[in-house]
Amino acid sequence: MSAGFGERVRAALRSSGPLCVGIDPHAALLDAWGLTQDAAGVREFGLRTVDAAAGRVAIVKPQVSFFERFGSAGFVALEEVLAAARAAELIVIADAKRGDIGSTMDAYAAAWLTPGSALEADALTVSPYLGVGALDGVFSLAAQHGKGVFVLAATSNPEAEPLQRSRGDDRSVAAGVLAEVSRRNAQAVAADEWGSIGVVIGATVDWSAAGIDAFAPAAPILAPGFGAQGAEPADLAHRFGAMAACVIASESRSILGAGPDGIAAAIEARVAQYQEAARG
Repeated sequence: MSAGFGERVRAALRSSGPLCVGIDPHAALLDAWGLTQDAAGVREFGLRTVDAAAGRVAIVKPQVSFFERFGSAGFVALEEVLAAARAAELIVIADAKRGDIGSTMDAYAAAWLTPGSALEADALTVSPYLGVGALDGVFSLAAQHGKGVFVLAATSNPEAEPLQRSRGDDRSVAAGVLAEVSRRNAQAVAADEWGSIGVVIGATVDWSAAGIDAFAPAAPILAPGFGAQGAEPADLAHRFGAMAACVIASESRSILGAGPDGIAAAIEARVAQYQEAARG
């Protein structure tokens, strides 16, 4: 790949808009779709979602846990969904939230970010709470293969506040994560390019309360919380301010709840709402 992951996302957001379709085969959704509670069910769910997303959005985000709960057969199903999504030229973010140290973390990176791997994705979500430096092997491997990484920074679940908003010398933990990510991006890209190490910032996060601010160089922001969790397309610009152009707006239940026969129309309708919000 000639362009880094950050630049690929930048181009995708410009051409297709911010909507990212989550592939989250919750048990209740499998029932609603008339699918079985097993690996075959999540495989069918995932493949149908990929079919509906292809050509309508640029990015999908499979939630690994919903496949993992069915053991090895679930991982085989996930492998097929990942391969189908990438074959459809979708950017695939594996939402696995891995976080460890040393060779263990490097092995996770190899599993998800190595070209030709059974679980190959375009990007992986990771946890920095063993230290951002513990992820340097992941960042290195991702850069080598034109892949991306999304580091959890400020999530919108209430349980996160005591940790992510706690303060060290002069900034919150979340702000420290952002600073470490930005420093690494600045070392890797030209001033006018997007970094390939992105961050996860919830769409309902109060940036001021979390102690975070706009950052440079620009990099993709994966923003869960749109749709069922309360944020709407019209909220994107004021919630993210100067960083709004970097946002990947992740939605799952708000779209998947339309069912297998309605999901394509639901995606199209939501894309139109983001387009309208951007014009307004």
